[in-house]
Amino acid sequence: MSEWAIALIAAGSAVAGSVVTGWYTRTAGIRQADAARHAGDRQADALIDSVRMTLRAESDHREFALRRQIYAEFLGSAEARILAERNGRGQADDEVALQRALSGVLLEGPPEAAAAAQHLVDSLRRHERPDELKRAKLEFVSVAQDCCRPPR
Repeated sequence: MSEWAIALIAAGSAVAGSVVTGWYTRTAGIRQADAARHAGDRQADALIDSVRMTLRAESDHREFALRRQIYAEFLGSAEARILAERNGRGQADDEVALQRALSGVLLEGPPEAAAAAQHLVDSLRRHERPDELKRAKLEFVSVAQDCCRPPR
């Protein structure tokens, strides 16, 4: 064979090898890009889930804090009325404060807490005996504590 033929075959082989190698390199690059895109999507999904869980936890915390505040205000107003029942010295706005605090519990709920608060107020308005008032107050406290515990 002549030198030209050998050079032509060598050049053709080099070109064919480059084309085949380039094709496989391109295919591998596309697969790597797809894998990187999928990994990025999974990472973004994980970040979004993490942010959602954080926001949900903060929202739950605010909800429980508000509920505790409403229940504490109601309990404070009820205690003032119970004390007034015992010593006969209430203030003029005690009933208004109790009704306002009861309204907060009725709005915030849940129904068990609203029912216990309403029972305590009804007991106060009927001028029940001290032991019945204490029982109604403890019932409200127990229900309120259950309602203020975050779900686990």
